[in-house]
Amino acid sequence: MSSKPLGDPAPEDLTARARIRDAALRLFAERGVGGASIREIAAAAGVSSGLVRHHFGSKEELRNACDAYAMGQMKRLREQAFAGGHVDGAFLTGMHEVSRVLQRYLLRSMLDGSAAAGAMFGDAVAQAEDWLLRADGVEIRDLRAAAVVLCVMQVGSYLMPAEVSRMLGVDIESHAGSIRLNRGLVDIIGNALLTPALRGELHTAIDGIADDTGTPTHP
Repeated sequence: MSSKPLGDPAPEDLTARARIRDAALRLFAERGVGGASIREIAAAAGVSSGLVRHHFGSKEELRNACDAYAMGQMKRLREQAFAGGHVDGAFLTGMHEVSRVLQRYLLRSMLDGSAAAGAMFGDAVAQAEDWLLRADGVEIRDLRAAAVVLCVMQVGSYLMPAEVSRMLGVDIESHAGSIRLNRGLVDIIGNALLTPALRGELHTAIDGIADDTGTPTHP
């Protein structure tokens, strides 16, 4: 397991506390919180189990610390990668492996029932709404629904890793698999798949279904 810090080294990254946090983050991402013991985390960090408990008290508190760190790092990475409305390709290339571990951790933490990681999905939806509002030439009938679907597209593949990996012919948790998924996402959101006429016809059909059941198309 790599011991490289997950993000820019902060003052604490020279401490045992930071090594424990990073080791836990990697093991939690791989196995889930229930699948990684304090003993295994301590061994990966090169410390004693007692020192893990000294710094964090419990595995739940350690998970909370990992949540906060991973969310803070991902926010910083996003801001730096898209600063000024442009993509910093060199920065994205250099930080790809780090961001991949952080994303995998946050998704696993959310599935394990972390309230903090779950709140991250709400933040992602809000960011998607803002992005859709600013996008040129984009027509949206239901902004919240469009933002939610966009976010689900980004994480959905990791909910069916075996099936998606089989269809792509590459493990989606590998470097090559991550690259291929990101390429597919860019291709989908970067190209219009429906003509305006067809989009209108589909919305009319959906309106008809909603009218037939008495269910509104959006809040």
